[in-house]
Amino acid sequence: MPLSTPLVVHHDAQRAALERVMAIAEFTPEGVLRHANPNYLRLFGYDAENAAGLHHRRFCTDAYAQSSEYAAFWRHLRDGLSHSGPVERVRHDGASCWLEATYTPVLDEAGNVLQILKIATDITERFHAERARQQHMERLALVADASDSAVIISDAASAIVYVNAGFSRMFGWRVEEVVGLRPIPLLSRSKDEATERVYQEALRGGHSLEGEELVHGKDGQRYWAKIISNPVSDAQGCWQLTVTILTDITRAKMYEVLQQRALEAMARERPLGEVLEGICEEVERIAPEVTASILEVDAHGRLRPLAAPNLPRALSTQLDGVEIGPCVGSCGTAAWRNEAVRVDDIASDPLWQDYSHLVLPLGYRGCWSTPVRNSQGRVIGTFAFYFSTAGSPSSVTFHQQLVEACTHLCALALEREQGRQRIRQLAFYDSLTGLPNRRLTQAKAEQAIAAANRDGTELAVLFIDLDRFKQVNDSLGHPAGDELLQQTGKRLAALMGSSDTLGRQSGDEFVVVLSGRDAVSANDAVRRIQAVLSEPLCVAGTTLSITCSVGIAMYPASARDMDTLLQQADIAMYQAKKRGRGSLSFFSAEMDQLAQERLMLEGALRLAIQSGQLHLQYQPQVALESGELYGVEALARWTHPVLGAISPARFIPLAEECGLIADLGLWAIREACRQLSAWRAKGLAVPAISVNLSPTSFHNLALPQMVADTLSLHRLAAKDLTLELTENILLDTNPYTMKTISALSEQGVRLSMDDFGTGYSSLSYLRRLPVSELKLDQSFVADLEQDPAAQALSNAILGIGQSLRLTVVAEGVETDGQTRILRAQGYPVAQGYLFSRPLSPQDMETWMTSALPTTDGTAHGSAGPPPAGT
Repeated sequence: MPLSTPLVVHHDAQRAALERVMAIAEFTPEGVLRHANPNYLRLFGYDAENAAGLHHRRFCTDAYAQSSEYAAFWRHLRDGLSHSGPVERVRHDGASCWLEATYTPVLDEAGNVLQILKIATDITERFHAERARQQHMERLALVADASDSAVIISDAASAIVYVNAGFSRMFGWRVEEVVGLRPIPLLSRSKDEATERVYQEALRGGHSLEGEELVHGKDGQRYWAKIISNPVSDAQGCWQLTVTILTDITRAKMYEVLQQRALEAMARERPLGEVLEGICEEVERIAPEVTASILEVDAHGRLRPLAAPNLPRALSTQLDGVEIGPCVGSCGTAAWRNEAVRVDDIASDPLWQDYSHLVLPLGYRGCWSTPVRNSQGRVIGTFAFYFSTAGSPSSVTFHQQLVEACTHLCALALEREQGRQRIRQLAFYDSLTGLPNRRLTQAKAEQAIAAANRDGTELAVLFIDLDRFKQVNDSLGHPAGDELLQQTGKRLAALMGSSDTLGRQSGDEFVVVLSGRDAVSANDAVRRIQAVLSEPLCVAGTTLSITCSVGIAMYPASARDMDTLLQQADIAMYQAKKRGRGSLSFFSAEMDQLAQERLMLEGALRLAIQSGQLHLQYQPQVALESGELYGVEALARWTHPVLGAISPARFIPLAEECGLIADLGLWAIREACRQLSAWRAKGLAVPAISVNLSPTSFHNLALPQMVADTLSLHRLAAKDLTLELTENILLDTNPYTMKTISALSEQGVRLSMDDFGTGYSSLSYLRRLPVSELKLDQSFVADLEQDPAAQALSNAILGIGQSLRLTVVAEGVETDGQTRILRAQGYPVAQGYLFSRPLSPQDMETWMTSALPTTDGTAHGSAGPPPAGT
């Protein structure tokens, strides 16, 4: 049967836009396809007829469709839960494809699921390209025989054909002992053929495998290993070899597992006994052949049982209060000696002479005990393993590493009451850099997202990865790498604002959450970060210059939860790495485009200042009593050859941000003076011209001389030029600002306070500035006819100006009513659309010759500005 008509999901225009670019399908709650748009059918190779009625399983791999994961996936959808992310699917011809897909349940008014809406884009090519690149890089690293890691090469039948020296060092077998054997049974001591078949099928399908497993050496010693297996195919694409690398992560893994459980319990303020019992239980899970026990050594040198979940309570009772000494079993002796005591045979060891009767009936034959010391080195407890067989266990190193991990955690737990802040530091902060760890970063990020959601603001999540960090580790050693990470953390921390979040993710990866930032400011922040991190630093006596690749995801444009934002930023970081070292990438194409546009505009603005794309328009200022010309204000405009007219509201802030505002201001002064001189040469009496300057322009002590040279070049007097500054300059702490302003005033250049009343209007500061003019902001003028308060404010500002003997100019005048009120209040000068919009030089000439009153038919404009104080 044909596919049914789709339900209306959003507005028609929105749906139509999606239909054009996305693959869209609708399924019943049972998973039957109801509708698929042409993009969806084309993606999977179906037509409408043969796709109708297909179950969603037909679009999935067999393994996934039959898995409990798939059943849970569909059950969640029927429960009304959405799902989004990359998924693997199968086309009509059996080919695999990868999609970035969103599944959204559509509910009726009662909350029942009517259908499941799927919207997807094809990411197969990108997915496979990334996979191929990663596999290539991994193979290059794996073939290095000098690696400390174990490398195994096996054939398509899973028989070992080669192992490197690192394998022999780690596991104890020589090459000739393992050639022809299968790695999984050899290292796992398991005959689970089903697992091996799954492993082989995955490799045959071209899939790389990665995981962490407990493996065994020749002598029975166990290791936690990180295992990466990569298939190698021949020219015809047939699976030929498998290259597997095993890295010993035993200590890190044990400590990670133990630390996570113990520190989490401590951070939650769980009782000490519960924390220590958790350590014992985790140890016994990792090493089932041992029974763990933790004793405290009190201030009087007596043993106090704290945790032994699998030892009889009676034994703990009998040991309670025993005084430590030179022959008090393994634990009492270890505490006495302040060193580890290993007893392989309790029955015959003299240390146990008085205590063997307590444990031998329980079936224990050996006991290792290690003192637990506090941060000052004082023994505060013991950690013990009990063994059911006499003699040394086969995995001596394994057990020693386990003990080392445990004793440290026990010390932390025992010192908890004396050092809660230290425990919190270890639970929530990275031990190497002191930065928040993943857990704390996640919590702080979620708080930032909640605040952004509440305030309606944006935020940016940055995923920062140091380029070529491995090379530093390999060439200078891991201590140097650690030092580099520490210095990097300090540099990043120095760049953070009070509302920003910085954390170390893992390895050489850092996460930053920038609150209240849009895509453009996030781009700028990343560039600052990259610039600071690239500054040379000394590590292990070597000067390094490090670059970093940064991925950026925006809230709420990209996603609304931290997990997704972090994942997106991670993906974007890898995209940045593709572009080369020191690159950045936004996750969404829209945000990336915005940032790129900003960079393009910055470059274009630099060119525009030099190439004549900028021009000035002029707005007349009129004396209200006489109607004569008081002056003109020069306003910068930019017409880009491709983008067309670009608003000053866009390029002026851009010039501020990228350090071009001073150049822009100087250009405006020169062009305005040139135009004023040209008008006067034509006999047009323009009394004065005003130019807006940024506070940044006044940081330049050379500005007064540049202005003087420009005025001289065009044969103008200093009083012919007015420089407008904003109230923000009152907050400028640059020491050169007041010197520059004073020098300009001493030259005779007139200074005007623009937008007066909207910023930092401190009269005590204002009277120190050598200004001769105030400009009433248009926001006050706009409400004059309706709001008595606006009239009162404008009258007050006029009074301020008159009391300081300043000319007051009203901006933004658009109606006759506003003009009447301003004239009645005594305002001498006004400008705005009522008189004229900003005009080109030619149109300004026309305006002056047609709109102004004349005295003799030839001269236009007044002889100069009204006297001060009017």
